[in-house]
Amino acid sequence: MNAVLARIDAYEKLVRLDKPVGILLLLWPTLWGLWIASGGVPEWRVLWIFVMGTVLMRSAGCAINDYADRGFDAHVKRTKERPLAAGTIRPQEAVLVAAVLALCAFLLVVWTQNLLTIGLSVGAGALAAIYPYTKRFLAVPQAWLGHCFGFGIPMAFAAVTNDVPPLAWALLAANFFWVLAYDTEYAMVDRPDDLKIGIKTSAITFGRFDVAAVMACYGLFVGAMAAIGIWQGWRAGFFLGLAAALAVAIVHYFWIRDRTREGCFRAFRHNHWIGLAVFAGVVLDHLGSRPAG
Repeated sequence: MNAVLARIDAYEKLVRLDKPVGILLLLWPTLWGLWIASGGVPEWRVLWIFVMGTVLMRSAGCAINDYADRGFDAHVKRTKERPLAAGTIRPQEAVLVAAVLALCAFLLVVWTQNLLTIGLSVGAGALAAIYPYTKRFLAVPQAWLGHCFGFGIPMAFAAVTNDVPPLAWALLAANFFWVLAYDTEYAMVDRPDDLKIGIKTSAITFGRFDVAAVMACYGLFVGAMAAIGIWQGWRAGFFLGLAAALAVAIVHYFWIRDRTREGCFRAFRHNHWIGLAVFAGVVLDHLGSRPAG
């Protein structure tokens, strides 16, 4: 029995169900898209599909990420106890877990019965599968992740409206800067180890301008979202939520300015409050509104 429980625990850690912040960071932009496209609370079936699909795809992404990084993680303080790095799970098992979870997520998308959404999901899956390998050749692999973690937005619009209007792409572009900000904070945690093993991250590329780059990305995110709100004629509720998100981002400056592992990791984990603040603003604005056109 103990062996079975240990095995379940290893799989839970492989797909990071013990660390749900990644699910939230992926889920909040998807929920923005669903609420905006629906003009309020989306149809329950579509909401359930996207929430469960987000959990499944994030879990699959973690498994394939650990498979790709299995030669690196053992040398990084934060990741050396991960199941693949510690040898409690074999590489083939991680690939199988990722494949099964991705297939389940795809079957959920098929349930939308929307060809555009299904097509976009294939593209999203390809982006997610390639991402772990970008650390080997991209100076800022977080830029690739910025597209992965926002792709739920155009998929949400497609599922609700059978279209991906300019608004959806604008939201994806704004979200890109938020992802770049928080994943650079994440990369700052591992920078000493990453320099030793030779992989590329935005924290290494930005160098001594890392804190300035993070805060600039936060500023671009908030500014872009504000511009979208003005363009769409959204009301005070949205801007109240955006102001709360900005306040959280400013707090992060005081946590990351000394570049300590603890401060940077705290700021990264705290980013789900930014996503929640924006979502709260979207919900407030779209009470009684019409779907986006």
